[in-house]
Amino acid sequence: MARRNDIRNIAIIAHVDHGKTTLVDCLIKSSGQFRDSQVQQDCILDSNDLERERGITILAKNIALNYNGTKINIIDTPGHADFGGEVERVLSMADGAIVLVDAFEGPRPQTRFVLKKALELGLQPVVVVNKIDRPDARPQDVLSETFDLFVELGADDKTLDFPYIFASGRAGFATHDPEVNTGTIQPLLDMIIEQVPGPEVNEDGPLQMMVTSLSYSEFVGRIATGRIASGSVKPGQKVVLTKSDGSLKAEQIVGVEIFDKLGRLPVDVGTSGDIVALVGLTTPEIGDTVTLPDNPQALPRIAVDEPTLSMMFTINSSPFAGQPGGGKYLTSRHLRARLMRELESNVALRVEEMGDRDAFQVSGRGVLHLAVLIETMRREGYELSVGKPQVIRKQINGKWHEPFEVLDIDVPTAEVGGVMEVVGNRRGEVVHMHSNDLGTTHVEFSIPARGLIGIRTKLLNATRGEAIIHHRFEAYKPVEGEVPHRQNGVLISQERGKVVGFALFKLQERAEMFVAPGDEVYEGMIVGENSRDNDLVVNPIKEKKLTNMRASGSDENIQLKPPRRLSLEAALEYIEDDEYVEVTPQIIRLRKARLTEQERKQQSRATAGAGV
Repeated sequence: MARRNDIRNIAIIAHVDHGKTTLVDCLIKSSGQFRDSQVQQDCILDSNDLERERGITILAKNIALNYNGTKINIIDTPGHADFGGEVERVLSMADGAIVLVDAFEGPRPQTRFVLKKALELGLQPVVVVNKIDRPDARPQDVLSETFDLFVELGADDKTLDFPYIFASGRAGFATHDPEVNTGTIQPLLDMIIEQVPGPEVNEDGPLQMMVTSLSYSEFVGRIATGRIASGSVKPGQKVVLTKSDGSLKAEQIVGVEIFDKLGRLPVDVGTSGDIVALVGLTTPEIGDTVTLPDNPQALPRIAVDEPTLSMMFTINSSPFAGQPGGGKYLTSRHLRARLMRELESNVALRVEEMGDRDAFQVSGRGVLHLAVLIETMRREGYELSVGKPQVIRKQINGKWHEPFEVLDIDVPTAEVGGVMEVVGNRRGEVVHMHSNDLGTTHVEFSIPARGLIGIRTKLLNATRGEAIIHHRFEAYKPVEGEVPHRQNGVLISQERGKVVGFALFKLQERAEMFVAPGDEVYEGMIVGENSRDNDLVVNPIKEKKLTNMRASGSDENIQLKPPRRLSLEAALEYIEDDEYVEVTPQIIRLRKARLTEQERKQQSRATAGAGV
C-alpha cells in the first residue's frame, strides 16, 4: 500500500447551525475557480428546495477544489441528529474530518455523535473553532471543551494532539491567533494539505469500490458514488456487484466521472483513492462493492445505527382523495414503489409491509427524518395518510427496552423552572446542569424518545421562545411508565361541505379552530381543539336560519379568531393513536382513522371488550 499526495479526501462534520455549509461557501469563493454567477447565493451546496426553506443540510454532497496542485475532495454533511445516516455512509470516503465547533456554543450532541463515528474509522481530525467574530465568542474555552470531548470518546495520545485553527466562515478568514483577522481562508487549506494524509492506494490490486451514495438522472439512470479502495475502473469495463445476501450481480460500467468544482467530469480511468461516480449500473445499492468478475472481493458493508421511530404510511382514504388539484399518485402501488425507491439511497430508513396491503410501517431516526420524506413525497404529487409516530421497542434479556435520548437545552436562567416542569412530566431526568456568566443555563436530560414527541412546542411556550433544544440517541433502556398524552380532545365534523362563519363563531367559544370560513370539510375530519379532554362531534357548516322578520339587534357582529394552521411536523406530533394526518400536495388535514361516529363507537366497544 502507498499514499497519494496529489489528493485529499475530507468530510466536514459538526452540530446543526455551526456553519459547515457557510464554511464550504467560503472555500468555494476563495478558490477563484468559479464564475461570479455560481457563487452569488449563500449556502451554495444547499440546492434542495427543502434545505433552502428550512436552513439545514439534509443530504451529504461532494465538491472538489484544486489548491496549489492538490485536489481536495470536500464532503459536506448534515448536522441534524435525524440525518445521522447520511453522515455514517459518507465518512468511509474520507481520510480526514474537519470538526467544526461554534465559538460560543462549543461541542453539542451531534458533534459528539459524528466525532465518535470519525474516530472509529480512524480519520485524522482537524478542529476548526468557527464564528470567532461573534461578540460572545469564547474560542479558547471552546477549544478546551473540544479537547475534553476527545478524551471522553477515548481518543489516543496521537489523536489528542489534533491540529486546530480559528475561523469565521461568514467573514471569510482562518487564523492561528483568534485576535488576528488574516483576511483569507488559506491557513485552513494549508492545514488540510499538511495534516490530512492522502488516501492509501493499491493501484495494482483488484478493483474494489464501496457504493456510498446513489443519485438518479432521467438521461443515464442510476449513478453510484464511492471511493475506489483498490485498483482502477474504466468505461466499458465488466464488473460485478456484491449484494447484501452474498450474491453477485454482473454489470457493465458505461461511464466514469470524477468530481470537479460543483459538478462532475467524465474521465478515461478512475484510480485508487479517487472519489468517482459510476454510470450504467442497473441495480446498485448502498453498501454494495463494485469489483472484478474473475476475482470478486467484497469490502465490509456500511454499518448504520438502527431506526428508533416508526410511522404507518397508508393510502389517502378520505372523501377528498384524488380531487382536482390534488395528488397524481394515490394507490398503494404508487406508495410502495416510492418507498422502495427511497430505500435505495436513505440508509437509515426501514420499510415493512403490514397485514393491510395498503399500509406500510416506515421507520427512521426521528420525526424530522420522516417528515422530510413525507414533505418530499407530497411535493412530487403523492397523497397519503400517516399515523402517530411510535418508538421502536426491543426485548433484551427477556425485558422490554425503549430508546432513550440525550436532550440538551440552553435557556435563560430565569426560565429553568418551566423547562424542569415540562421535561419532568415527560419522565426526563437531569444528568448535568451548569450556568454561565451570560445569564443562560445549560441542562442535559436523559429522556425516553417517546417523551420527545411534541415536547418542542411545549418547551418554547414555557420559555417564551427562548429555549434552544437539541437531542441525540443515547441507548436502549428498560421501558419507563406512561408519558402524558395530549390533554385536550378535538372537534370532529359530522357533515361534508364548506365551513360557515356563523358556525365557527358559536364553536370558538369552547375551542381553538383549525379551519376558516370557506374551507372544505368532511365527516370525520378534525376541525379544532376542544377546551376539554373529550372529543366532540360538531357541525361546522351550519348556517344561520333566515326569517322574514327584522328587529333591532337581531344580527350579531361576527368576529372570528384566525385559525391555527399546523405544519407537517406539528401535525405529526399533535395526533393520537386513533387519528391520521392526511397529506396532499395542496393541504394538510387532520382526521380520525374511522370517519363515522358509529364506526368509532364500535371500535371503542371492541377495545373495551378486549380489556385494552
